[in-house]
Amino acid sequence: MNPEHLKALLSAIRDNTLSIDEGMAKLRTLPFEDVGIAQIDHHRELRQGTPEIILGERKTVEQLLTIVEKMVEKGSNILVTRLAAEKAEPLRAAFPAAEYDALARTFTLVQKELPTAGRGTVLIVCAGTSDLPVAREASVTARMLGNAVEELVDVGVAGIHRLLARTDQLHRAAVIIVVAGMEGALPSVIGGLVSAPVIAVPTSVGYGAAFGGVAALLGMLNSCASGVTVVNIDNGFGAAFAASRINRNP
Repeated sequence: MNPEHLKALLSAIRDNTLSIDEGMAKLRTLPFEDVGIAQIDHHRELRQGTPEIILGERKTVEQLLTIVEKMVEKGSNILVTRLAAEKAEPLRAAFPAAEYDALARTFTLVQKELPTAGRGTVLIVCAGTSDLPVAREASVTARMLGNAVEELVDVGVAGIHRLLARTDQLHRAAVIIVVAGMEGALPSVIGGLVSAPVIAVPTSVGYGAAFGGVAALLGMLNSCASGVTVVNIDNGFGAAFAASRINRNP
């Protein structure tokens, strides 16, 4: 339930087109619904402006079907992250209108118009093609949260001229998410070029001493560019959620 639904329900009770008992029945599952394997937070959209988002990793197909079905019943838009392809197929069969992005590992179902939440564009900059799964997770998430999104791909510091050729696009963005592995240098470079908030996402891409993204994480945390914010390794979802809050209309 979102603020508009709640206002409509209260107005209906006020105008006597809905009885108090009927209104109570509609509110019974607020603020959460216990379905045994999960307690679904239907109240979250009222508190945070967006429905609960489902982490698909380590959930069974049966668990996912139960959670998604209950959220669909409430009219919520659905975003499942970190969803393996073999789990996506049963979900798509159950919800044919949904979409699965194999690169991002995201499952989305839009039941109502996405909000226009952003003041400007969220630009997602990806250092290399190997970083695309994390960047695409950020892109899908940001769009589902109501943001206009642009992507700039394969502009890592190994060929810095590729980035410098797109400075106009960098300067137009309201928030920039920078996704990079290896030594994680790209957010520092971009942070020194723009005035917009920069959110850095280290990825687990890299050879040997990259330590599964730890080298990129430490490089970003020690950025010499002032104001660069860093999220956890491979956390495109978290970066997009933070960017959406920064970009949200007042």
